[in-house]
Amino acid sequence: MNTVLQYSLILVVLVALAIPLGRYIKKVMFGERTLLSKVLTPCEKALYRVLHIDENEQMSWKKYAVSVLVFSAVGLVFLFLLQLLEGNTSWDLSFNTAVSYITNTNWQAAGGSSSLGFLTQVLGLTVQNFVSAAVGIAVLFALIRGFLLVKSEGLGSFWVDATRIILHVLLPVNLVIALVLVGGGVMQNFKQSETVTLLEPVAVSAEGEILEDAVIDPDTGIVSIDGEAVSGAQVITEQYVPMGPAASQIAIKQTGSNGGGFTDVNSAHPLENPNGFTNFVELISILLIPAALCFTFGSAVKNKKQGVAIFMAMFLCLVVAMGCIAVSEQSGTPQLSQDGAVLLEAEGQSGGNMEGKESRFGIAGSSAWAAFTTAASNGSVNAMHDSLTPLGGMVTLLLMQLGEVIFGGVGCGLYGMLAFAILTVFIAGLMVGRTPEFLGKKIEPYEMKWAAVACLAGPVAILAGSGIAALVPGVVQSLTNSGAHGFSELLYAFTSCGANNGSAFAGFGANTVFLNLLLGAVMLLARFVPMIATLAIAGNLAGKKRLAATAGTLSTTNALFVFLLILIVLLIGALSFFPALALGPLAEFFGAVL
Repeated sequence: MNTVLQYSLILVVLVALAIPLGRYIKKVMFGERTLLSKVLTPCEKALYRVLHIDENEQMSWKKYAVSVLVFSAVGLVFLFLLQLLEGNTSWDLSFNTAVSYITNTNWQAAGGSSSLGFLTQVLGLTVQNFVSAAVGIAVLFALIRGFLLVKSEGLGSFWVDATRIILHVLLPVNLVIALVLVGGGVMQNFKQSETVTLLEPVAVSAEGEILEDAVIDPDTGIVSIDGEAVSGAQVITEQYVPMGPAASQIAIKQTGSNGGGFTDVNSAHPLENPNGFTNFVELISILLIPAALCFTFGSAVKNKKQGVAIFMAMFLCLVVAMGCIAVSEQSGTPQLSQDGAVLLEAEGQSGGNMEGKESRFGIAGSSAWAAFTTAASNGSVNAMHDSLTPLGGMVTLLLMQLGEVIFGGVGCGLYGMLAFAILTVFIAGLMVGRTPEFLGKKIEPYEMKWAAVACLAGPVAILAGSGIAALVPGVVQSLTNSGAHGFSELLYAFTSCGANNGSAFAGFGANTVFLNLLLGAVMLLARFVPMIATLAIAGNLAGKKRLAATAGTLSTTNALFVFLLILIVLLIGALSFFPALALGPLAEFFGAVL
């Protein structure tokens, strides 16, 4: 019962915060007054003057797309050169990291961002966390205008959209969250490191291995096991702790669906996520803006029921996915029980799979996080996904493989789901003989072609990339595990990059020249091809006239449409990835059972 209450509280708070935030974002993007307008609007106007931005410019979809690509390309080159300047990474890893951050993926092939210099962290990673999130939301609003405008060629200005999103939405929200996290114990400073005294000294062998059964004499410092002194053993009394501006990066990594970890173990680290309170705040932050944008969409298109319908399709999928992970992790497996990795309750029943999880979060906090971070294109983790049960790991894979549309990344998740909605309207209309219309705009072959491109770009990039990698002997040697689980590690890496997620099954060593370049290419294709497709749809819709609803118009706000939308999303995901899942997590699960 306590576990169910935890899950319920998370979902209730998420919805309660998302609704007012959604209304606020709509007001910001349509130039309406808000509580912060007196302070932020003058700053916005000043930026337009300094940067020579025409606030009233109306870009065609092609110009909007070029602006997005040029802006992202400049960020890519800048971050790449910044890393080379500091000299902490190789050229191929610098390229991979730069691509990762400008695509809102934050895949980290080697270490956390604390391994980079403060200059790269502040001017490179933190800036890209804001602007890459803003790009996704800006493209979403271009699509919203496509539904709103009638016989128009303009979709607004990308530069105005990005400025408003960063200044009015991302900066205030993340300032509040960062302060809350600092208050909860998350580190925020500009120190390189601290050396602290251990509460309990640790004995290590001459080879550097921890001697768990050793006894340390407090007077002489002699290390012994079973009464015999251990030759060459050393007693460690101090620990090196990396420091830095973590809280400010953690706030935007969560709300901007970026997900890069400041430390190697990401949000499982006690200085990134020290307790249950910070875990709850960071967890809600992952889906806060993606969920809010559903209500923004409904309010913006003057059809709140449509926003609620899209939200419910995402929400129901999230609840089912989170339930599947929770049940799987709570049940554990016979093999885990034999290995002692499962907590046993008083009557000898399995208490759940605690392998790879932090005791301060437990199974509930870890399972909810795994569902949230892979439903969004976030990728931060507070437990090791490589240690999930086969079915729990499969659900995290599937959430990404569905196209990151179960809320998904900020902006890109919703415009991805709207592409699926266009497919659903067209298919359902043909099945029942009704006019394929969505929000008063007729859906024709042009929109269908680009919607198909938007929905299939990710699966093509993931499957092609992982297929190529599986043929290279050196890639197989980078796997920690063999067999089905090893394939799952490989598939997860390419799924994570192709879904702009960034999380990983930790056993895959991806920091090689070949993988850095291949994974970088996958991230670029999966990010920008759907963006271009979305803008093409927006441009064509904006040039159409609005049709009045008739008796033959298919309703897109009722429970039947929600069901059809979920069905189409699942069908495309299942048809695309079922063979790969059968070779990985499903084979591992049935192998364990049999």
